[in-house]
Amino acid sequence: MSDTADKTIPLNVRLKPSEQSAHPLAANYSNLSVAQGIPYLDFDFIEPAALAAIAKTAKDGQSAPKGLGGHLVTRVAMGVDALTRLQQQIRQVLVGLREAREETGK
Repeated sequence: MSDTADKTIPLNVRLKPSEQSAHPLAANYSNLSVAQGIPYLDFDFIEPAALAAIAKTAKDGQSAPKGLGGHLVTRVAMGVDALTRLQQQIRQVLVGLREAREETGK
């Protein structure tokens, strides 16, 4: 049997932006959940001032609020295979960033 199903083949993919995706959106919080066997990746934006206020509250020894409001920027439903590829790509980017930082720190 051939093991071509397990092989990764690099391809150049060109994506045309749709009206909604033509401009990048800012997200500073993400959450991964699974519903009915489908992974959902949420990208959210929480006001930086709210995050700073919570950090100050915690630093001062006060109790943190029970919840925090933000805006859902986008929700992406992904198949497990696409989620696995995303994990691999994130790992590669993090390794590259770490190596670049180590080179600059020398």
